[in-house]
Amino acid sequence: MAYKIEHKIPKSMLNKGTGFLSGYTHSLNPYSGCSFGCSYCYVRQMPVSIFRGLPWGSWVDVKKNAAEVFRRELLRAQSKGKVTIFMSSSTDPYQPVEAKECITRSLLEVMVQIQPDFLLVQTRSPLVKRDVDLLTQLGDRVRVSMTIETDLEPIRRHFTPGTPSIEARLRTLKVIKAAGIPAQATIAPVLPSSENFPDKLLNVVDRICIDDYYMGDGSGGKRTHRLGLKGLYEELGLSDWYQPDAYKRVVERFLHVFPPEHVRISQEGFEP
Repeated sequence: MAYKIEHKIPKSMLNKGTGFLSGYTHSLNPYSGCSFGCSYCYVRQMPVSIFRGLPWGSWVDVKKNAAEVFRRELLRAQSKGKVTIFMSSSTDPYQPVEAKECITRSLLEVMVQIQPDFLLVQTRSPLVKRDVDLLTQLGDRVRVSMTIETDLEPIRRHFTPGTPSIEARLRTLKVIKAAGIPAQATIAPVLPSSENFPDKLLNVVDRICIDDYYMGDGSGGKRTHRLGLKGLYEELGLSDWYQPDAYKRVVERFLHVFPPEHVRISQEGFEP
């Protein structure tokens, strides 16, 4: 789907970590909007989307001069204490526009010079492997969290047709692991998957984070319900996967393959 790109100069880049991200001092969003346009994205129900007046996924604001603003704020934050950053909470830092604009890369370049105590990079894009040269310089201060909600490509296409393929994400995690960069696969939100899902991730990552709408959308699943997600499950005859306890099925499968300490649930899995 075509999307509208606008360039804007941000007044600030760092936001205080609150709510689900209270384990972080700050969140960092290189862009406003996200062209991946996932059907279940909780940001669809947030003011940044509601008051825009355009469909979620149809617009992206590029934050020009983001690195300059971020550098000043990072130094100021570090002067006050520990700095842990979640990138990103309301956009994908490696959505397609990043290939040209390189805003995320410019922020990483700042963090290589002025290193935060911890950085979590949350993405579903294979483009993250472009920045392996910078991520490796952060050592154990960084973790790449790759969203892989399902191992079934038809399910991905049904719920998130504008996103990279599952296979492309798995290949990216292999590159990240080979480079020695700490990484995890984030099954969030839990979508219908096969019993073999854990085996496909066994030699790709050591750490798994499992989250669903009810735990992760900040409203006990109410935001997601308003998006009409239930209908997407019904179309496939998979309504049993749209239940508060559906995630437990996935947890059990992964605990048969991964050590318990490597399988984290919801907020715990995103913590520094």
